[in-house]
This record gives sequence, structure tokens and C-alpha cells, in this order.
Amino acid sequence: MLAYTYVEKGRFELLDKPKPSLADERDAIVRVTLASVCTSDLHIKHGSVPRAVPGVTVGHEMVGVVDEVGSAVKNVRPGDRVTVNVETFCGGCFFCRRGWVNNCTDANGGWALGCRIDGGQAEYVRVPFADTGLNKIPDSVTDAQALFVGDILATGFWAAKISEISAGDTVLIIGAGPTGICTLQCVRLHSPGRVIVCEKDPARADFVRRHYPDADVVPPERAEEYVRSVTGRGGADRVIEAAGTDETFALAWKSARPNAIVTVVALYDGPQTLPLPDMYGKNLTFKTGGVDGCDCDEILSLIKRGRLDTTPLITHTFDIKNIARAYDLFESRSGGVIKTAITFG
Repeated sequence: MLAYTYVEKGRFELLDKPKPSLADERDAIVRVTLASVCTSDLHIKHGSVPRAVPGVTVGHEMVGVVDEVGSAVKNVRPGDRVTVNVETFCGGCFFCRRGWVNNCTDANGGWALGCRIDGGQAEYVRVPFADTGLNKIPDSVTDAQALFVGDILATGFWAAKISEISAGDTVLIIGAGPTGICTLQCVRLHSPGRVIVCEKDPARADFVRRHYPDADVVPPERAEEYVRSVTGRGGADRVIEAAGTDETFALAWKSARPNAIVTVVALYDGPQTLPLPDMYGKNLTFKTGGVDGCDCDEILSLIKRGRLDTTPLITHTFDIKNIARAYDLFESRSGGVIKTAITFG
């Protein structure tokens, strides 16, 4: 089968690999029908993910059809259409029982697919702990509608949830990339009074204005002043940082009002510094980390009911044989790209 593979730092190649087989009674084999390229894949390519294993098939955003299941799998069966979770989690350890599935203590717990074990930019993928890692797609939901459920949409849903948004709050979202836009959709579920999106790229700012006209869009150089002017209380009630630069990290805490919650879901290339003397007295609460992606059934229900729709994010589609072009386009952010989808024959 064709599989896009991390060969070494700076180099991915489309290789012919054997179809995966069941390695454990809780495994499932999924025939991938639609996949996508994520910014985290680019981090692997450029050596920013030390845990990534050379030789691994990359990719962790995918949907497909169950091809085979292990003897202990109960929730899915061959023929089921499923989303695949970015995280592998056993469901029974201390962290999983509390919903903190990103910190599952299994050897393959957390983000393993496409990083430490073979992922889904391939015709087939083996999914450990299939009963927790796969969610059945409702018949009325298309593959395209479900594509981002297991990763960036789960991240946006989790970010909005842990931000503890109350009705009427002003929420600032920094970054209108794919994760930021998914976060925007999920923030709107909590009935905020105002949503402000900070984005420097004109094409992405226009995308937000076209698809979400109820959101205010501002460039970074105006964001802090604008937020202060429209809230009248020194900043946003909730700030969600989804951009991932030194400048946006600083903008996040500076744009928050005293006693606000700042949620950081971005992945940075280097360490960030909290200038505590400058922040003293703001009494901010910071929340950060990897998504606990255990709300996928609820997200699929919201898609089915028309409350969430991320299909406009898919701006370009490529066959697996042309996946290198999909990566080049996505990384260059040219041609109005937001997300690239990968098909398989």
C-alpha cells in the first residue's frame, strides 16, 4: 500500500509498505477513505517533534471504514464508517478514567498515530484501543464533514470547554488557521457576547469575515487596543491562543482582562516565558496542553444536527499519489489554502 513516510529530518517520501495487521485483540484495521495534512505533520518534518520515529507513516487526521477488528473489540465492526482519534488511550488508567486521555499511561498513549506508530496518510491504518479510538459516523454525515472530528475539531471543542466560557463573555481567539477556525465554531456554541479573531494573514482574515460575519476580525497590531476599547474592563474575558509564536503568546496575556482565563492550544517551536513581574496583579489563570479528545461522539452529534460544519476548511483536495503537492501548498499557505484533503483512488 502507499504510505507517506517520515524518512529523516526534512524528508518525507511516498513508499510502498505492507498492509498493517492486527497486533493486539483490541486493535482495528481501518481502510482510510479521506485524510488531511496537519501543522503537526510539518513539525515532524522539520524536526520539532523529538518523539517522532523515522520510518513511521505520518498522518493523524483521517476517516475510513473498519476492515478488521480484534477479538476484544466491542464498539465497532467491519463495514462501519468511523472517525479516528488523534490520541491513543486505553480507557482504564488513572488519567483516562478522569477524561485526561492525552496522558494515558499506556506505552502508545497520547499522540502516537503518525508520530510513534504508523498513521493514516496511507491506504490502511492500525488503530490500537479501537473501542476508544474510533467513533462511528452517522449515516447522514459525510466523510468530509467528519474529517476533522478526531483532531482539530476535537481540539477546538476542548479549548472552548476548558476556557469556561459564560454567556455574554468576550472571547479573543488568536490565529485563524484550521485550529483557530474550529475553535471559533466551538466557542459560538457557548453563546458568547462577542467573539474577536486576531489574524495577520489577509486571506485567512477574509475567510473568517466571509464565513463568520458575526465575529470581529483584527490584525495583531490592533488587537490589544481593540479588545480593551470594546470591553470596557481591561481586556477579554477569555483568550484562546491558537497561533503559536512568541508574539502571539505575549499578546494572549496582554489582551486578557484581570482574572481572565488564557487557554493555550498552540504548539511552539521554542520555550515561552511568563514575565511574572509584569503580570503581577492580573491574577490570570493559564490552561494549556494537548487535547483530551474524548468528546468525539458529542461532536458528531452536533455535526449531524447542523451545529458544526468544518467542510469549508477543505479548500484543496489531492490524491495520495500527489500528497507531496498537498504538503507544499499547505506549508506555503498559498492559493487561499486552509486545509488539504487526501483521497485514495
